[in-house]
Amino acid sequence: MKAFGSDATPDPLPPRILVVDDDAHMCEYVARVMEGAGYRVTTAPHAAGAIETVAAQGPPDLLLTDLKMPQMNGDELAARLRQSTPDLKVLYLTGFSQALFSTRTQLWEGEAFLEKPCAPAALLEGVSLLLFDCLAPTASGVTEHAASLRSLLGGLARNPRKDVV
Repeated sequence: MKAFGSDATPDPLPPRILVVDDDAHMCEYVARVMEGAGYRVTTAPHAAGAIETVAAQGPPDLLLTDLKMPQMNGDELAARLRQSTPDLKVLYLTGFSQALFSTRTQLWEGEAFLEKPCAPAALLEGVSLLLFDCLAPTASGVTEHAASLRSLLGGLARNPRKDVV
């Protein structure tokens, strides 16, 4: 893993994260944690709102989505957004991780999941590992989540089509 911020010119704007969750309290919690770490955050209460947001604002650097939502789940949302942004990184936040693997056996490259509820440090670590392939300085106190996320991200399958999840 490379060191945070090494050998790269800093972007003029911090990465933008689209947070999608039908639970307003969870959406607000995740947004506060991400904003507190310096990320630009946009929220949507459901997949349709997320699609509208992307159409209006362009693709985010990371989709942080609940898995189980009405009308369209987070996995379907990610597949839909990847039709126009094939390399979109996705962090699934779920209390139903078994549902994520009911239709497939593994995550694609650029995907990870965290079980709800999760601590702010775990959220920051997951986002940092997906966006920068390292732990950002804002993720204070490396926890046991870092090791599990590293091993998860290291063993991901490639998604050659990137349009089907």
